[in-house]
Amino acid sequence: MTGLDENALITRCLRGEAAAWDEVFDRHYSATGRFVLQLAPSFTPEDAEEVCQEAFLSVIKHLANFNRRSQLQTWIFRIAANKARDYRSKQSAEKRGGGQTLLSLHPEPGEDTPAIDPASPLPSPDVALLRAEQWKFVGQALEELGGPCQEILELRYFADLDYKEISVALDLNEKTVSSRLSKCRDKFEAALRRVFLREKIDGLPSNR
Repeated sequence: MTGLDENALITRCLRGEAAAWDEVFDRHYSATGRFVLQLAPSFTPEDAEEVCQEAFLSVIKHLANFNRRSQLQTWIFRIAANKARDYRSKQSAEKRGGGQTLLSLHPEPGEDTPAIDPASPLPSPDVALLRAEQWKFVGQALEELGGPCQEILELRYFADLDYKEISVALDLNEKTVSSRLSKCRDKFEAALRRVFLREKIDGLPSNR
């Protein structure tokens, strides 16, 4: 979709045309769901669905404030990233309060889900758990960074935006985007090391 076509679509949405909103959902809802699951691999499909619903409610409420300098999908992804952080924080608070979340090793069978088969090319449960654990550390490190670093790293590596798209989304020139990404990658690496170290220490048996 060209910029002109997207602007026309947004204008139709702001006029209240139901067909235009249907088109926005058809174009961006599924992609946003995939983005949320990449952003937080510990989320279940139901979690991602809830985050997407919250994100698109915000899109509907605040579309008039969209400045149209970035692509609509970039703006939606930024909203979804914020909603995913809020949702993850809520989950963490509930766990600290004594609630427990069950982790399913396999998705529920359905039309779009391959049947569980010993010869499946999918990773084994132990490998899947290891990957989930690694992604958990990545999420913790990003949360620890917070602020501009978390935002720019998520846009680059989870939303898969290029430097030009990020520069428009964050109102930065491309050289600043490149410089900030370089510095934030270094900070992220240090944060990830701290997360691994904390997990390793917490996992050691107590002498008491």
